[in-house]
Amino acid sequence: MHDLKDLVYRSTAFTLIELERVNSIIIEEPSENGSTVAVKDLQMIQLQKVFFAIGMFSYFESFLQRELSCMDGFKEAKKILKEKGLAELTKRFEIFICAVNVLKHGEGKSYDTLLPKNDTLPFNIKQRDQAFFFEGDVSEVDTLIEVDDEFILNCAKTIELVLDHIA
Repeated sequence: MHDLKDLVYRSTAFTLIELERVNSIIIEEPSENGSTVAVKDLQMIQLQKVFFAIGMFSYFESFLQRELSCMDGFKEAKKILKEKGLAELTKRFEIFICAVNVLKHGEGKSYDTLLPKNDTLPFNIKQRDQAFFFEGDVSEVDTLIEVDDEFILNCAKTIELVLDHIA
């Protein structure tokens, strides 16, 4: 198999470029702009980003389980990072694990872990009383974590950094 870091970046770049291309087409079509179909298409693009982030991290977990011959790839990877004294990277990794868990499961332990850190997170998390990230944004889908291009790129970067010290 090819280098996972390379494949993660290639697939991330491809996905983000293609989603932006489709987004631009939807927005530029004057006859469809503001229609129900266009709004649903814009929401589909946002939801595809959520699916991509979840899938990327889920695959990474299974990759770590195989590579590290263990039942819990994330737990074993964090243990290795801690043993190497990489506290900041371990913290970053834990934050993105929690964020993806929130995307998968909604409110729960991971959400409760992230919520008090809201001001220091490299992404937006919806507060308990918050209905929207950006009221009036017709493309927004109902998630507790805002999954934009930056979030996805940060997920890919976290995977790269962890792989640099694990593999």
